[in-house]
Parts: sequence; structure tokens; C-alpha cells
Amino acid sequence: MPQSQQENESVRTVKPEVPVYIGLMSGTSMDGVDGVVADFSEISAGKIRILGAAHCPFSQDLRAAAAALQQSGADEIHREALLSQHLAQVYADCVAQLQPLADEVRAVGVHGQTIRHRPELGYTRQTNHPALLAELCGLDVIADFRSRDIAAGGQGAPLVPSFHMALFGSATETRVLANIGGISNISILPPDGAVRGFDTGPGNVLMDGWAQLHLGTPYDENGSFAASGQVNTALLDSLMQEAFLQLPAPKSTGRDLFHLPWLQQHLQSLPAIAAADVQATLCAYTARTLAQAIAASAPQADAVFVCGGGAYNAELMRRLAAELAAVGCAARLSQTAELGVVPEQVEALAFAWLAYCFCEGVTGNLPAVTGAAGTRILGAWYPA
Repeated sequence: MPQSQQENESVRTVKPEVPVYIGLMSGTSMDGVDGVVADFSEISAGKIRILGAAHCPFSQDLRAAAAALQQSGADEIHREALLSQHLAQVYADCVAQLQPLADEVRAVGVHGQTIRHRPELGYTRQTNHPALLAELCGLDVIADFRSRDIAAGGQGAPLVPSFHMALFGSATETRVLANIGGISNISILPPDGAVRGFDTGPGNVLMDGWAQLHLGTPYDENGSFAASGQVNTALLDSLMQEAFLQLPAPKSTGRDLFHLPWLQQHLQSLPAIAAADVQATLCAYTARTLAQAIAASAPQADAVFVCGGGAYNAELMRRLAAELAAVGCAARLSQTAELGVVPEQVEALAFAWLAYCFCEGVTGNLPAVTGAAGTRILGAWYPA
């Protein structure tokens, strides 16, 4: 069983403090695990030094198994148990690439693979096997970051805004960090430190699913499929009616809502639409929902910095710039690389930071973001 930070303080601090942590993230896109190893020795000065990064792609079988668990089905407990073992091996492979890049690693922070996210019902489920990962890599593992926030009445997501503020906040301008993974979320970082954030809707999840269905590829590289089509106004208008978009923050979402059957329901009520036009419309949908959320919640933003896989989709970035202009947002659009962290490393670095927070006894959630009753230390410890 995992052991809480509070219960194991005396045991945990026997090991000399080491400022280096590994962070592992496998997100809603389910394409693989991103990992970083980072030095937090200068975190008090707002500096984190990334010592190295790695990416381990998921096999088609693993992706299929994870996707199948997004909906109810036969023998779920058995299938999830097998998936967790498979995931632990991939995580361990990523750790094996990162561990030699540091003299000593204090702990590994691992998010796990989300298969259900139902905070309105009081739970979220990230498939993971941190005990096996600790055995495989011989390091302390910190996992299960979301459940404590949900237990305190929160959404359990997004957890990254506090990290975004620690690393990317500015004393002179309001910045928005837009993470476009499978789902999109924003962190609003004003100079006064009153951080806000929430999930805005789909990121790549619908575009990836449509590309897989029609191109046989896991994603639309550079947005070329979307760029080849035309936005279907009727479909876009229909998608924009989704009730989630009108909910006030705090709010979070996932594949439980945004998936291909949901899209097909919208398509059934319309005349036949060419596949490329659907992709163009999905791209516009992600861009519009993001832009409208930014305009509504941070109208005076000075800059929007994009991270996650969507940052590399040129068509999506083009449409996001156009949608921001359309809603009167004059913020400069860029990528987090301008701030020193390349887009694909931000989330993995966030979970290295959350592991650091756990080991230091620092709270990791923001009640103003998640809706939790208060700040909480997030995670559970699996000793090596």
C-alpha cells in the first residue's frame, strides 16, 4: 500500500536530500511517455535545470488496450491490471534512459494513464503500477497525484497551474500557458500571483482520433490534413453547443466526454461532410474554444505561451492566432520554448516538480483552480 508523506516523515528523511527528480507523463493523446530529469536546487530562485529528456512511444497494442478501457467492457479489472504492468515497463524504460544523466535521483514522479475522469462522481482513475516501477528502477516513486484533491472536493485537474506560476510567472505581465495535449487547459498567470486555470475542451483528442480513422496515422502531422479541408460552419456551430463549454470554472474534462462517438452524434444530424473538412472543423473547434476561454478569463493577457503536442501543429497554431484576433485578444502567441522549456517537456517537468513538492512537504494544488476545500500535499510514496 502507498504510504503517506505525513506517516513516513521519519523514514523518508533518512535518505540524504537530493534535488534531482525524474518526471514521467503519458497524457490523453496516449502516444507514449515523455520523461525529464531535472535539478531543483535553485527552485527558490525560480530556476529549474533540465538535465535530459526522453520519449518512449507506446506500441499499437498498448494504445489499443488503453483506448479500450476508456469505456465500460468485459473483464475490465483484469485488462487494467495487465495494462498497468505494461505501462510500468515502458515507464521503467524511460527512467533507464534518464537515470544515467544525473549522479543521484531522489524520486520519480509518475502521472499514470488516465482512463476515467469523473470528478463530478468523486473519482478519477489513472492506471499505474508504481510499486512495480519502484522495483524495476530501484528508485522511490511518487504517484497518485490527483485523488487527494478530489477527496477534498476538487476536480483533481488541472494540477499544473501552480507549477506554471513557479516557473513561468512574470512580475510585469499577465501570461497564459495553454497546454494543448489530448485535452486543452489554460493557466492564467497575473503579476499579482492570483493564479487561475481550467480545462477549456478538446485539444488533440478529436483530431487524433479522426486522423487515425481516415489516415491510419496516430495524429495529423503539422495539421496538413486539416489544412487540406474547409471548416464546415454547421458542424462547428453544433460542436460549440456542448454544455461543458458554458460551465464556470473550476472544471475539467477528458475522453469521457470528447471522443469519436460524441463527434459521430453531431455528424449524424448533418449532411455528409468530407473527411478533410471534418478535420479542418475539429482543428477550428480546438482553436476557438481555447481562444474564447482566454478572451473570457484573461482579456488583458499580454502573451499566450503554448505547450504540449499541439504547439507543433502549424495549422492549429495558425487558427489559434486567428481566433484570438477574432475575439479581440491582442496577446502575443508563442511557445514555451521562448521561456526555456520546449513544449513537449512541460508536463513531464510538472510531475517531477510535484514529486519534489511531495518530498519537501509542500502543497501542490490550488483550490482556486480545482475547487478543493484547501491546499493539500499530493501523491503517495512507494519506496525503492
